[in-house]
Amino acid sequence: MKTVKHPTAYLSSEIIEEVSKYAAAAEQLQQLHPKQIELIHKQKWFNLFVQKEYNGLSLSLPKALHLEEALAYADGSVGWTVTLCAGAAWFVGVLQPTLSNTVFNEHNTCIAGSGKAGGVAHKTADGFIVNGAWDYATGAPFATAFTANCIVYENDKPLADSTGNNILLSFLFLKEEVTIKQNWNKVGMVATGSRSFTVNDLHVPVTRTFVIDSKYAQLPQPIYQYPFLALAQTTLAVNSSGMAMRFLDICNVLAETNKYVMLKRKLPKAYATLEKQRQMFYKEVAKSWSQSKANKLFPKTHKKVGRLSKKLAVQSRNIVDKLYPFCGMGAANPLTEINRVWRNMHTASQHGIFN
Repeated sequence: MKTVKHPTAYLSSEIIEEVSKYAAAAEQLQQLHPKQIELIHKQKWFNLFVQKEYNGLSLSLPKALHLEEALAYADGSVGWTVTLCAGAAWFVGVLQPTLSNTVFNEHNTCIAGSGKAGGVAHKTADGFIVNGAWDYATGAPFATAFTANCIVYENDKPLADSTGNNILLSFLFLKEEVTIKQNWNKVGMVATGSRSFTVNDLHVPVTRTFVIDSKYAQLPQPIYQYPFLALAQTTLAVNSSGMAMRFLDICNVLAETNKYVMLKRKLPKAYATLEKQRQMFYKEVAKSWSQSKANKLFPKTHKKVGRLSKKLAVQSRNIVDKLYPFCGMGAANPLTEINRVWRNMHTASQHGIFN
């Protein structure tokens, strides 16, 4: 099986150092450091999947995944924030073109949001009146727009589809239309700037609604034909593997001293297990991407990608947890990097997509 390169092969050492050196300070700020944000905008990382005409990088899925894994290796909070905001920017593919021209016309565009159906949208003659509250919008402090899902109502009754399920619709809100609440109190991902947001009696025109489904794509590029669920699963999985690799590399430094004999014994198997999972994952992603480019992506392929994504995330956490007891008291100190990586990994593992 073809060897997958170490995450650091996909970013320069200078950029990895630039991202990493502000990680501790960012935790104190409870959002990404201004230097990290400046670099993200300069590199256009929030727009990984956005077409170049909309000021994006227009990356293929495999290239984007390697980049996100490398960013998670450098700093879990940066990797996670880029991943979630770049995932939301994927919606450019299903937005109406006139709206995309408006939303993506700035160099500092950043889309935050929530996948939770936390709102209700009452149909009107020219749009919707929306009320709702959503949690965990990563990147909220510097977002230029927010996306959210709502249950659609008409004549004060929820609309249902042919199977009896509530009809959901996605909405795009401008930053001045939402109220942000700083209430992130989790042990990890402290610097992601995850916040709750609300809207109250907000009139939203139909032009700012969309459906998160590749069959409603407005743009022809393969990335917008790729199933969004599989895309989300892959992007979150590589955050776990990137952080796990960082943890192993920190352990490798510790193991150079005589104090960590048991850790040194266990590391080779940990590296081998992680590498095996990464190889299987990236091989299937490459296969699915080739099918998507040929417009022949088979359901069994992207479902297998989903399964391998979950397995990569779970195995990454398990590998770290097996090593953690042998890392000494420094691993329990919240001021150390190894502890920050551990906290970030376990907070990321609570994302509903893997549970």
